[in-house]
Amino acid sequence: MANYLSITEQECEEMLATVGVKKCADLYADIPVTLKNKSLKIAPGKSQQQVMEDLEAYAAENVVFNSIMRGAGAYDHYVPSVVKYLSSRSEFLTAYTPYQAEMSQGILQSIFEFQTMICSLTGMEVANASVYDGSSAAAEAAFMCVEKDKREILVPESVKPQVIEVMRTYLSRRNITIKVLTEKDGYIKDGKIDSAKLQEVINEHTACLYMEQPNYYGVIEDAEFVCEMAHHKGAKVIMGCNPMTLALLKSPAECGADIAVGDAQPFGLSISFGGPYLGFMATRVNKETMRRMPGRIVGQTTDAKGNRCFVLTLQGREQHIRREKALSNICSNQAHCALVASMYLTSMGKEGLKEVATACTSLAHYAAEQFTQGKATLKYPENNDFFHEFVTVTPCKADKIVEKCAKMGILAGLPIGPNEILWCMTEKVHKEDIDKVAEIMRRA
Repeated sequence: MANYLSITEQECEEMLATVGVKKCADLYADIPVTLKNKSLKIAPGKSQQQVMEDLEAYAAENVVFNSIMRGAGAYDHYVPSVVKYLSSRSEFLTAYTPYQAEMSQGILQSIFEFQTMICSLTGMEVANASVYDGSSAAAEAAFMCVEKDKREILVPESVKPQVIEVMRTYLSRRNITIKVLTEKDGYIKDGKIDSAKLQEVINEHTACLYMEQPNYYGVIEDAEFVCEMAHHKGAKVIMGCNPMTLALLKSPAECGADIAVGDAQPFGLSISFGGPYLGFMATRVNKETMRRMPGRIVGQTTDAKGNRCFVLTLQGREQHIRREKALSNICSNQAHCALVASMYLTSMGKEGLKEVATACTSLAHYAAEQFTQGKATLKYPENNDFFHEFVTVTPCKADKIVEKCAKMGILAGLPIGPNEILWCMTEKVHKEDIDKVAEIMRRA
């Protein structure tokens, strides 16, 4: 590190000015003041046993819900014990990035298996070794579609809000326009994209449309028609999807999408304090799109003796290769998270995954029916086709519903408006808990 030079004060000021803040501390303005520099208040000189007792007392203050009915991008699914046991073995936990393919056959095979499973689910022909999360995958996919004279990305507001924010962060400094299609302007009708109105906004400068299936409100879009119309206008389509839904719904490839992205967190990754997540990307075999895909692509071949082996086929956009010309600076393959997802899919199998998906949608439709027995209604009653998320409109404040559910050990859905709640049901939700919440909704 002898030739390492730190930045000067002037360079630091220029970078801060570029992002619109005055000092480094302003970068953490979104963190509540009550959490900043919060002391654990553990007196000095205590023994290890006393410190552990204090920490356990602090941990006991955390609220652990017996039932979770909230999704919005983070989904609470059952993880088979075999997945947790095998993925925690030291040979998997300590495996490093496969720079030398001949020395990394195990980790390369695990990545290859993950890519193969993602291709099977999405219907696409090539997948990479994953990126940080579903939002960054969507932003990277959008940049894959941009051309010299096509620098506009269309995004309906019916997708996850965090995806829109990450897209803005990624693309706004690259002279790329993100046009959010709002319900107020008529682009969203009955909770989904209005295809006729969408046709009016696509022009010769539109690189792609990003859509989600199902969307943020749980509504299933007319994806095939939207893809067909976008292609007719010369724009590509990126489809974001919860991979669990692909056990029942048509794949992005069947719908006509050019690129499929999403977050594989539902596959064996438990909900923690903000992670980890596992963004996946898959596309059709196309020299242009493959070369513009971030991350790594692992391939299968044979060695000089005819034995099956694995190689690092493509990694053209990594930050350690032609960094100054890189289209992307992502340098992570999320290898262990991808391994966990592969183990989950292997342990569940095709039929097991379908059973989980069926249980999710069955419980969600039962909940929607029970929650609307009183004065609460579905926000989009015209679209009764949904997977495991739906929105209710209540006569009282949504926060009141959430508070009452919390007292019963149930994490209610996410309030997305003063009187609107986005609910999610997975196979871990019990019918008895749904009935308890239904009673709260009826009394409200």
